[in-house]
Order: sequence, then C-alpha cells, then structure tokens
Amino acid sequence: MAAAKPVESLPLLRAGAETAAAAAFRRVHLPPQPRRIRAGSIRASPPSTSGGGSPDELPAALLPNAARRRRRRDVCGFSLGVDLGEARTGVAVGRGITLPRPLTVLKLRGQKLELMLLDMAQQQEADELIVGLPVSADGSETPQSNKVRSVVGRLAVQAAERGLRVYLQDEHGTTIDALEFMISRGVKRFARDVKSDAYSAMMILERYFSSSGQGAKIVLPKQQELQCKLLAKSRQDAEV
Repeated sequence: MAAAKPVESLPLLRAGAETAAAAAFRRVHLPPQPRRIRAGSIRASPPSTSGGGSPDELPAALLPNAARRRRRRDVCGFSLGVDLGEARTGVAVGRGITLPRPLTVLKLRGQKLELMLLDMAQQQEADELIVGLPVSADGSETPQSNKVRSVVGRLAVQAAERGLRVYLQDEHGTTIDALEFMISRGVKRFARDVKSDAYSAMMILERYFSSSGQGAKIVLPKQQELQCKLLAKSRQDAEV
C-alpha cells in the first residue's frame, strides 16, 4: 500500500502562492539530524515507491496525528486504520487517547473500496488513513507490499482531493496480535473469523499510536497541484 503534516490558515491558494508552494515541493532538504523544518518545505516521495519521508522531514501540516500529539499535545482528528486484503479489508478508528476500536470488514475491491474508505473516514471525522504495509520479519518488502502500494497510490490521490492524508504503517505481526487480543477478550471462534480483519486494523492503529507515528510514511500524489491542495487544507484544519 502506500504513502503525509500540521497547518496554518490559508484562504484560497492564489496563483502566486500556488507557484511558491509547488516550488517548495521541489526543494528537498535532508537535515543531518531531525530538526524543525520550515512550514513551506516538504520532502516529496519518490514516484517509484510512492513512499514518504519520516515525520521529522515533514512540514507540521503533514505530520501524522500521532507525531503531532507527541510533540505539541495538539488536539488532532481521528485516524482510520486500514488492513487491506485481497478479498476483505478491515477498518478501525482511534484517536490515540484510548484503545482504537474495530469498525467493520469490507468485502469490496477497486474503486468501490477506495471510495468507501474515504467516505468512512469523513463519517468518523478522521483526517488521515493509516494503511498497513505487509513486510517480512526482517523488514523487507514482499510481492503483497507492491499490491498494497498500488492501491494506496490511487487512494492517496482521491484522499488529497478531500484534504485527507494517507500513511503507510508496518503491519508485520498484527494478525497474530489481533488473534491474541480477541482470545484474551473472550471473542468466540466464529466471531473471530468474521471480525479478524477489523481487529488487525485496530492493531495497526495501536502500533501507530504507541510508536508516536515514527513508523508512518506519508503517501503523496505525484501531481503538484494536489500536493499544494493537501498542504493548504491540512493547514486550515490544523488552525481550526
């Protein structure tokens, strides 16, 4: 699957402002150590991987909520956790204050799935989607990783249109974590089979929050106009 920081109020982007913002996306600043980055600069994702920079390399408006809350104790929106599967996709929601909760399991694919995820994010008042990325035990990516990145790349484009950010989060081991959690809570075997994907999404969110968003990689659309639109919307939301 595939790969986004905080905000200051921007009305509408005028032509000049948009040009400046677009130029900012082309400037890549790689600090030797994590440091505060100017609000106008951003490290864009390499098109070949659709991956993103670490939270320390992102402008405040595009930081994942978990990182923003850790740094400044901001009151952030909700986060929608997504466990993408070939036939079933689990969804969960959380804010990092209490344990995330499983929402549902979607049996959709393609554009219908992507639109449903975006609609659910807005219904749950979430301003970001945290999508699990399948990786091996040693952290290397797998053929399934490429499939997820492909879906997330499309999802990020549509999400940017709505001002929603999309991040990838390592999901290795979350299926086992979800199973152990359900057993510990006394969830019946039949219910476990039905709800396992939603609980896996919950565990993806739990890992994301417990690590303060350090493992989350933003997925940015390639189109600069969408990058500028996402940055402006994120800034406006942060001010509100």
